Amino acid sequence: MPELLPDHIESFTRYLRFEKRYSQHTVTAYSTDLREFCIFISETYGKLPLGAVDFGCVRSWLADLMGAGITPRSINRKISTLKSFFKYHIKMGVIGENPMFRVVAPKTSKRLPSFVNEQDMKSLNETLVLATEDWKSLNAKMLIQLFYGTGMRLSELIQLKGSQVDSSRGQVKVLGKGNKERVLPLDPALISSIKEYDAAKRQQFTDLPDELLVTEKGKKLYPKYAYLLVRKYLSTITTLDKKSPHVLRHTFATHLMNNGAEIKAVKDLLGHASLAATQVYTHNSIEKLKEEYRKAHPKAG
Repeated sequence: MPELLPDHIESFTRYLRFEKRYSQHTVTAYSTDLREFCIFISETYGKLPLGAVDFGCVRSWLADLMGAGITPRSINRKISTLKSFFKYHIKMGVIGENPMFRVVAPKTSKRLPSFVNEQDMKSLNETLVLATEDWKSLNAKMLIQLFYGTGMRLSELIQLKGSQVDSSRGQVKVLGKGNKERVLPLDPALISSIKEYDAAKRQQFTDLPDELLVTEKGKKLYPKYAYLLVRKYLSTITTLDKKSPHVLRHTFATHLMNNGAEIKAVKDLLGHASLAATQVYTHNSIEKLKEEYRKAHPKAG
C-alpha cells in the first residue's frame, strides 16, 4: 500500500534539519505549511498517496488561500515550501512528476523596509548610554547597540557567544543562515559596552551560559524577551507600526546606504546570499536623495 501524503513530511523535515542545516524556526515554518496543505487535501480529496497529488490539487489549495484573504507574500512562501518538498521527493525517487511545474506565483507589491531616522537613533543611543540601573535596561542597551551597530539578525544575536567577540581586532564572528560565518566590525564604543556588560554579568552571576547576553536571572536570552524589550524602547522614539529587532537591522542597512556605503559591502555585512535582497535599501537611499534635493534645489517646487 503506497504511503499517504502526511507520511512524507517527517523525512523531508529531517532532510532540512540535518542535511540542509536549516534553523529550527525555518523547519517549523516548512512543516506548518505542509501540514496545512495535507489537511486541505484530506478534507477535499480524501487520503491520497503522494504520487496522486497533482497540479489541480495544488491549484485548489492556492485558490482556497486566496479566497481566505491570505496575502500574496504568504502564499508565495507556501509555494516555495511545496516546491522544495516535491523536488526533494523526486530526487529521492518517491515520485516521478512535479505537480508544481505549472504553478505561477502571485505578484507581490514591493514594500520598502521600515527604518528609524538617524536623529531618533541618536537620541535613543544617548538615552541608552545612561542605562545601567537594572538588567532589563542593560539588556536593552546591548540589544539595540548590537542590532544597530552590526545589522545582525535576532537569531544570530540570541545565539552569539562571548568567544565570538574579538575585542583586540574590533570584530565579531556571526553564524548566519545555512551556518555561513561572516565577520562584522565593531566600533570602539560598542566594544567598550560589551566589556562593561560582560564584567557586570560575571560579577553578579555564576554558572553562566556560553551566550553573551543573559536575562536578569543569568539565563540565556530568548527571542520573545529580546523582541519585547526592543519594541518597548523603540516605542519611545518612533511612531512606526513595526518596532522590532528587524527594524533595527533595516535601519543599520539604510543608514549605511544613505551615507554612501557600497551595496556589495552592505550585502556582505547583512549576510545576504545575493545582491537582489540588498537592493531594496537603494530605494530608501533614492528617497533620501529626493528629500535633500527638494530641500536644497532652488527650483524644486
